[in-house]
Amino acid sequence: MSSPPDETDGVRQRYARRAGLPPGRYSLLDAAALRERQGRQRALAGLLRQHRVDPAGARLVEVGCGSGGNLLELLQFGFAPEHLLGLELLPERHAAARRVLPPDTPLWLGDATQAPVPPASQDLVLAATVFSSLLDDAFQQRLADAMWRWLCPGGAVLWYDFSIDNPRNADVRGVPLARVRALFPQGRVQAQRLTLAPPLARALCRLHPALCLPFEALPPLRTHLLAWIEKAP
Repeated sequence: MSSPPDETDGVRQRYARRAGLPPGRYSLLDAAALRERQGRQRALAGLLRQHRVDPAGARLVEVGCGSGGNLLELLQFGFAPEHLLGLELLPERHAAARRVLPPDTPLWLGDATQAPVPPASQDLVLAATVFSSLLDDAFQQRLADAMWRWLCPGGAVLWYDFSIDNPRNADVRGVPLARVRALFPQGRVQAQRLTLAPPLARALCRLHPALCLPFEALPPLRTHLLAWIEKAP
């Protein structure tokens, strides 16, 4: 199975342009970034409890593991390092993940659609803000198909991504719920809106983080989807 070189090259170019973002925007020392992370962690913990996932025994692969932040969180949830696998396209991010993750956690560098993950070998496949950076519909579908093959029956894709377009950033594209369902047509999808719109959250946090509370309660102001996409047993 091959992937179009223009899309993987496009991802590299788009991430290179992100180097111009303000330093520290995603640092947990930033009040808005910390609030987003904590909200996502609470919701993820709720899903794991609801679906009775035993972290110590679950096998999980993350597509686009970046610098390893999500895998570190999963270790804190109780996942075993040797049962986690990170896939990353960009060498500098792969190297950063290797520096912070335990040696027992394997990492793979390259196009995730070509990763040597055996079929039906994973209980969970995590994709967090990955598909919004893929602008080629066919490539999105190839990646979704690969993720679905890796899942064992009864397993699930864990999805977190924004669902609306950012008019100020042509390098990303929102992935609405209808598109998520189309990518995984055989999946049973449980989804919730999450994460206060980041520009609004940053503006409010500059005044005081508590000001976010009433706005976070309004679903139309939440820009991301957290979804559990289950494969039938």
